[in-house]
Amino acid sequence: MRMQYGLSLQQTQKLIMTPQLRQAITILQLGALELSQYILEQIYENPLLEMGDDPAHSNHERDIEELTSEPEWLQYFDDSSDLGYVASYSDAPPSYESVISQSPTLQEHLLFQVHLLSLKPEELRIAEYFIGNLDRFGYLKVGVPDVCRDLGVSESIAQEVLMMLQSLDPPGVCARDLQECLLIQATIRGEGPLVMRIIREHLEDLGMGKYCKIGEKLGVSTAEVQKAADRIKTLNPRPGNGFGGGQETRYIIPDVTVHRVDGEYVVQVNDSAVPRLGISRTYRKILSERGEEETRKFVEAKLSSALWVLRSIEQRRMTLYKVVESIVKMQRDFFDRGIRHLKPMTLRDIAALIGMHESTISRATANKYVQTPHGVFELRFFFSSGVESQKGKLSALSVKKHIREMIMREDPKDPLSDQRIAEILASRGIYISRRTVAKYRTDAGILPSCQRKRY
Repeated sequence: MRMQYGLSLQQTQKLIMTPQLRQAITILQLGALELSQYILEQIYENPLLEMGDDPAHSNHERDIEELTSEPEWLQYFDDSSDLGYVASYSDAPPSYESVISQSPTLQEHLLFQVHLLSLKPEELRIAEYFIGNLDRFGYLKVGVPDVCRDLGVSESIAQEVLMMLQSLDPPGVCARDLQECLLIQATIRGEGPLVMRIIREHLEDLGMGKYCKIGEKLGVSTAEVQKAADRIKTLNPRPGNGFGGGQETRYIIPDVTVHRVDGEYVVQVNDSAVPRLGISRTYRKILSERGEEETRKFVEAKLSSALWVLRSIEQRRMTLYKVVESIVKMQRDFFDRGIRHLKPMTLRDIAALIGMHESTISRATANKYVQTPHGVFELRFFFSSGVESQKGKLSALSVKKHIREMIMREDPKDPLSDQRIAEILASRGIYISRRTVAKYRTDAGILPSCQRKRY
């Protein structure tokens, strides 16, 4: 085969992912808290960006494109307007009531109790070793032999200290497995012999809901086993939950709020959750006066970067507003009447409605929450598949709501089977198979009828 070299022209189309485009995409998919952190990072990296402190000078309608020539940059510095968000500020110092202290960790909680006891130095050292080897659920990750080997103490002393720790608050702490955790709590609470035997001998069958089998082995009625199981369910399998140490409750700040005003819904992007961002006026002289060319080029480059950040933040706000506004239009029945009236909806439906690509809608709805008259929901909550009904398609979430309500109203002694639920739904004009009912029931965390039955 003969190889030849030559020059030729070829016209092709390529999408080039510029740094500015990557930045815009990143900003679009950030939630309110993440965007706040991102803005702080940009302030540290770009000296022309600063956090504003005067909400009165906000001007969101300024045409960003007009800021691309030098004279207009100077005008921008003169009028102190900005293209970012406005947050509410107060000169009054925060009250003591508004300061939330950090909750103690499980280890701190236990050590506080241990130091109130009159322990010998060796016992205190063993206790601290045990406490230092607890996982976040309150279970021990080491055994008595490990303590004896690592600290050089006798097994009797280590076992005595462990029993002392297992008597502390919260009940069930310092257990080595689930069975021991439940037994400790049942003992402290003074449960009867049947509860203790079920935990010791039939914990696996209990978890599978095999009450009849347990009753046959213990020689008691199924009803008695069920009552004992109800008592066991009130015990805490994770006694370490509820303490600090990086596991505190995360509070959701809605990115968008939907208000009902005079029978109509108003969409409001939550700008107050994001710091106000503006351009620093300190660099005005550098651009207005003649100076070093290298310095001027540096400032111009940083200003161009700063304007792109502001433009991307504003674009995120407008995109988020359009997406939520479209969701409100398509899910009007949900906003009027609740979850049971949620309709099936896809990213493509919203994309077609506002003239954007599906990937843009996907990024705009990622990691974001909306506050509605029915509560706070993740934006992705409104996108779900549907099933056929006489009234058209229903959202899968709506069908799950129907199933949950039916099971809540059922007779405990004669619970509804999956087939019976499917038949009842069909009588209401909702057509799904028994297998689909079983899938939706499992997704909702509801046990099958044989395990829900009361004797």
